[in-house]
Amino acid sequence: MNTIKPLEKLNVFSFKCVQMRTFHITWMTFFVCFFGWFGLAPLMPTIKETLHLSKSQIGNIIIASVSGTIIARLLIGRLCDTWGPRKTYTALLLLGAIPVMGVGLANSYETFLLFRLAISIVGASFVITQFHTSIMFSPAIKGTANAVAGGWGNLGGGITNMVMPLIFSAIVGFGYVKADAWRYAMIFPGILMLIMAFIYYRYTKDTPSGNYDEIERTAEQKSKTDYSVLKDWRIWALSLAYAVCFGMEITFDNVAALHFVQEYGLSQSTAGICAGAFGFMNIFARALGGIFADKVGKTYGMRGKGLLLASVLLLEGLGLIMFANAGNLTMALLSMIGFALFLKMANGATYAITPFVNAKNVGLVSGIVGAGGNVGGMLFGFLFKSENITYMQAFAYIGLIVIAISVIIFITRFSEPKKALELNLA
Repeated sequence: MNTIKPLEKLNVFSFKCVQMRTFHITWMTFFVCFFGWFGLAPLMPTIKETLHLSKSQIGNIIIASVSGTIIARLLIGRLCDTWGPRKTYTALLLLGAIPVMGVGLANSYETFLLFRLAISIVGASFVITQFHTSIMFSPAIKGTANAVAGGWGNLGGGITNMVMPLIFSAIVGFGYVKADAWRYAMIFPGILMLIMAFIYYRYTKDTPSGNYDEIERTAEQKSKTDYSVLKDWRIWALSLAYAVCFGMEITFDNVAALHFVQEYGLSQSTAGICAGAFGFMNIFARALGGIFADKVGKTYGMRGKGLLLASVLLLEGLGLIMFANAGNLTMALLSMIGFALFLKMANGATYAITPFVNAKNVGLVSGIVGAGGNVGGMLFGFLFKSENITYMQAFAYIGLIVIAISVIIFITRFSEPKKALELNLA
């Protein structure tokens, strides 16, 4: 089989080559996964009323929604290295669609919590998206490609907040009571996931040169995953960074609609639109972080990328503190857009560094850093669970934590790799 090299240029209007076809399918699949993963979040005001949930129980649900993803992302990273992203993504979509469509069967806090925990494995889709994109593009454009794919996929979190309340309202319009409408609404993202499972398996390739089985890469890679990389502090620093940027993103996706309903008295639909504006920033902001990181990297190397990441994290933290102290809805929305911009740029900047830490174990490293994001989301959930801390205070505390992590990133030395970082795909 002829060896096909990763692309040197990202042409988002192209679908012709296997690299660009895979690029578009993987970000669209990640987009759909957000509907399954966070489809319940904008419906929580209704679910809270239906299941008579307390603040503490909602906090536990928030924690569960990201907890399973931690383990899943670590396993998925290993599977990408050995089994291939194509089969791994297909299996995750098929498995994840079951609890997404089945959550409507929950009739108590306990059963709903278990379904929410099961749904959380869908969040591992991010690792596959970043891994697959890294394979398809050369080092010079890898950060940009990862950021665009991740950002457009994360856009699903914003669109979900906007669309799911509309689907819910349409079902109510057909004569169903609200207590049943949220249950039927979740069938929609489950069906989308099944459709994308077919598309992913049918129309993508593991590498530019073909699937792992076709190029006999699987057997070779099984002996190559080197867990000694866990001794590399840079991986854990990036995990901390991702904990406070992506971890905050999924936390906000979980609580935003409920927060706007409770704090500002908005309707569920209006709150969904406000929360959706946060996620909608992904259409450009995460990509912006990757693009800036690539440009900085060309001039200042990996050290420059690290300083960029530290800077946007600092600005994210300051923006969160402003959001926590907003006195009215207008200020809340303006400060939300501000910290959203830097948060999502930090997401992109983090994964502009991650694929370069260890070229032979990209899947493992991506999984560890990605899991860090969910650890952050899980830990932040405890703040929103507490009966003694208001949502506003929780946002302020997280802002201070983000600022502290930005200092850690600032002093971490992201040195240049010793060898060229072209992945050995043949």
